[in-house]
Amino acid sequence: MLLSLGSLFSRQPAAMLGLDISSSSVKLVELGQDKAGRFILENCAIVPLERGWITDGNIEKFDEVADAVRRLVKKSGTKTKSVAMALPPSAVITKKIVLPGGLSDQELELQVETEANQYIPFPLDEVSLDFCILGPSANSTGDVEVLIAASRREKVQDIQGLAEAAGLKPVVVDVESYASRLAASRLIANMPNQGRDSVVALFEVGAMTTSMQVIRNEEVLYDRDQAFGGAQLTQMIVRQYGFSVEEAESKKRSGELPDDYGALVLQPFVDSLVQEVGRALQFFFTSTTHNKVDMVMLAGGSAALPGLTEAVTKQTNFACSVANPFQGMEMSSSIRMNKMEREAPSYLTSCGLALRRFLL
Repeated sequence: MLLSLGSLFSRQPAAMLGLDISSSSVKLVELGQDKAGRFILENCAIVPLERGWITDGNIEKFDEVADAVRRLVKKSGTKTKSVAMALPPSAVITKKIVLPGGLSDQELELQVETEANQYIPFPLDEVSLDFCILGPSANSTGDVEVLIAASRREKVQDIQGLAEAAGLKPVVVDVESYASRLAASRLIANMPNQGRDSVVALFEVGAMTTSMQVIRNEEVLYDRDQAFGGAQLTQMIVRQYGFSVEEAESKKRSGELPDDYGALVLQPFVDSLVQEVGRALQFFFTSTTHNKVDMVMLAGGSAALPGLTEAVTKQTNFACSVANPFQGMEMSSSIRMNKMEREAPSYLTSCGLALRRFLL
């Protein structure tokens, strides 16, 4: 099985944190639920990471990142130790297969291993493997669709080790793109007709990479990554004002920048980002039979930049919104509202991981 610590898609109703480790920061979300079933945001926190500590999903500076996770847990004020984490999509091979219905768990495991051998380019003993049954097959009666997920064991052990070094207990390892889709699905359900049949282009603007997933009815129609992100805005601030990278990053987060920042730095960056979004949508249209989307949804640290959603709508003619994964949730008294609202789009993946707790 994928993880001795509980499966990739395991279900844990007990209190559990969502911990998202990206190249620029570590983020934590803890959710609760009231009697009526409404979600409550209990705790959330972000701690920035220095550049180079994590590169292309690989942890280069283990002790520094583990220390950042410890500080994050302390900053959030949580007492919960169980945690759900995720690997980048590039570190996980997923494959849908069709198997006969009615197999016992043991038979199912054997079949999955046999099938996995065909798709996984390294020996199975170096791999953490998991699967979940998605439901009856649409095309063949009596069969079931099964999703296989596999990752190199060392990748899983790396993030497991990080959590443990910070005094946490990893119970779920997911895939980042699955977690962000789960959080986004709550927002899509608020669209007209509960978002049914709506085509939503979800853009997550990270520090180095912007990833796009086009979703319809929880199915991914198209996905693509572009080498463009918020770190470029930081570099532009450094070049314009001569700050160090750390200074530029902290001033960017707090908004303490010179008066001409909007016109000289922010606007050109927003223009570039809008062009990247437009270009990615063009790739989607030329690669598929689609020629429009119902909503462009923006997440990640740069999503809430002033004027961005309007600029995307103007460029693409599609509705555009900023993904606030806490929309419609109750807030615990420890949440600082103005800070949380500013940072909300950064929490999409960690919120999706925190939601795993309730997927029983």
